[in-house]
Amino acid sequence: MASGLPLRHPTQGFNASQQLIKSDRGGMLTMSDDNVMMKQIVGTHAPDGREIDVKPLLHLVEDILKRATLQIDTSLTAHAELEDTTHQVNFVSMIDALSYTIDRISCEIAYKALGGTDAHATTVSLCNLLPSYSWEAKLVLTMAAFALNYGEFWLLAQIYSSNELAKSMAILKQLPNIIEQSGPLKARFDALNNLIKVMMDVTRCVVEFKDLPTSYISQEVPALSTAMTHIPTAVYWTMRSVVACATQITAITTMGHEFSISTTDVWELSTLAYKLNNILEHLRKQLAACYEYIDEKRNVETFQMLKNLFETIHIDNMKVLKALIYAKDDIQPLIDGSSKKRVHLDVLRRKNVLLLISGLDILNDELSILEQIYNESRQHGARLDSQYELVWVPIMDHSVQWSDTVNEKFKSMQSTMPWFTVYHPSVIEKPVIRFIKEVWHFRNKPILVVLNPQGKLVCPNALHMMWIWGSNAFPFTSLREESLWREETWRLELLVNGIDPVILNWIKEGKYIFLYGGDDIEWVRKFTNNARAVAKEARVPLEMVYVGKSSKREKIRRLMATITAEKLSYIWQDLTMIWFFWTRIESMLYSKIQLGKLDDHDPMMQEIKKLLSYNREGGWAVLSKGSNVVVNGHSSTVLPTLVEYDLWKDQVP
Repeated sequence: MASGLPLRHPTQGFNASQQLIKSDRGGMLTMSDDNVMMKQIVGTHAPDGREIDVKPLLHLVEDILKRATLQIDTSLTAHAELEDTTHQVNFVSMIDALSYTIDRISCEIAYKALGGTDAHATTVSLCNLLPSYSWEAKLVLTMAAFALNYGEFWLLAQIYSSNELAKSMAILKQLPNIIEQSGPLKARFDALNNLIKVMMDVTRCVVEFKDLPTSYISQEVPALSTAMTHIPTAVYWTMRSVVACATQITAITTMGHEFSISTTDVWELSTLAYKLNNILEHLRKQLAACYEYIDEKRNVETFQMLKNLFETIHIDNMKVLKALIYAKDDIQPLIDGSSKKRVHLDVLRRKNVLLLISGLDILNDELSILEQIYNESRQHGARLDSQYELVWVPIMDHSVQWSDTVNEKFKSMQSTMPWFTVYHPSVIEKPVIRFIKEVWHFRNKPILVVLNPQGKLVCPNALHMMWIWGSNAFPFTSLREESLWREETWRLELLVNGIDPVILNWIKEGKYIFLYGGDDIEWVRKFTNNARAVAKEARVPLEMVYVGKSSKREKIRRLMATITAEKLSYIWQDLTMIWFFWTRIESMLYSKIQLGKLDDHDPMMQEIKKLLSYNREGGWAVLSKGSNVVVNGHSSTVLPTLVEYDLWKDQVP
């Protein structure tokens, strides 16, 4: 050793690092020092504009540090397996270009740690080695240099007992002593591992900022500009933590047992971890704000794209359906209601598609009637079968917590549907929900949007048509709706079609039929008894059916039980039929409104409006002879007329 470095007693290095740890206690906590130091660090930064993809290197560093720390989770090995050979080729050439720099940093850290140089001065000297690199590249290169030293230390520690070469090298590095003393050193290694974890988290976070898509976010955005001003500080303190970790390892290998029983505690490492954690928290907050901003921009773009899509002519409906339901091909976004198997959107290609859009609060009544109509359309053979496909599009607010209860409700609804369903509400993206709400005016009530085989919107809500005419309204265009109304007249079939074949038979037989409703049992008793007495005396065949009320479900259920018990009249046993009766009448009004054909002088509409107003205010009755409606009156006029039968009985013939 005639020439070269002067020999130093191990305690000299140790004392120097002791000094470094002690002298630094004040420095790490004062803000003004921070500002002075940061000016110095920023002064070394002179990037030359070259771009380096540091992610493959970062994955490697991550893998080394995870395996090197004492408690290694063997499942965390995925990062090391670089995706494909081309990636590896690029990676090898990148390592070739950077290995000299990584070695230089590694040597600089090791030399300064042995010499006991002040941590700040060492960090500045590292920055001086890397002036032309971007901030994230400086950081990843420094972490790589640290991983090289730290990885070598732990590689020897892990294999020296089973490898002769490693054993000899380990003895030179005093490793057997260190491993034997691992008990007293445990707190120090724990603090090291903890700090290394935070250093990795900060590094990942800094690299993530670099990866933000510049087409959606620029430096002018407050969240990003704030982060950019803090990144040099994050890089500085992470590099300084690298220096501190390296100093600790050097002190352990040069002092071994003596260091473990020294009075020095893990104060410096935990203070650095605390500081870095604060920096990390702040950066993560800004990163989340950046992602939110990017999402918002993307959502606006998607929303606009959807609007444009519906103004364009297409050869089939695939583009439109993909934009509405699921754009990528990596999953099968639908479930086939008949087979309960997952399927691709292709099953809907060039078909008329009816989108049933609703929340999870869609009524069982609605589903059971829709199922009835859907199944009937399928029974008419191939002619109707190929006419339309139905798809349930469940709309859930993305801000609502998806709980087990919600999931169970969704699954149970989905399992009962015989048509196609979107396999999960999360598939439907935010901008699509916005489009459905703003452009198609979906609020909370279900809507049935009709798209033709080219994906063109032919009806923004065909539910009213579906309730009034069922599949007969196909292809659900406003032209078809107008022609169906032209064929309609004010007759009893209009009110009861598709609900109850019994009444349709009475109509065929030309009987007198009373359709009546209300929620006052006393009025019902008087009305039915008087009506029956009048029919008997006038010798006319009379049938009566109770159709309840659109609300007060429980009260109506009790009333129906009384009507049955007292044999007052015929009733619909199923409350769904009562719901459907009133929904059809409301749909007639909505249909006319949607067509813009609501004419106050239209006699049919006047009668429909009358019924809807009676439904709100007590009892009422509609009398027909066969198909022809004779009377549509409120309880206040119908009952007195029946009671005063003697006054008009001469007119009966």
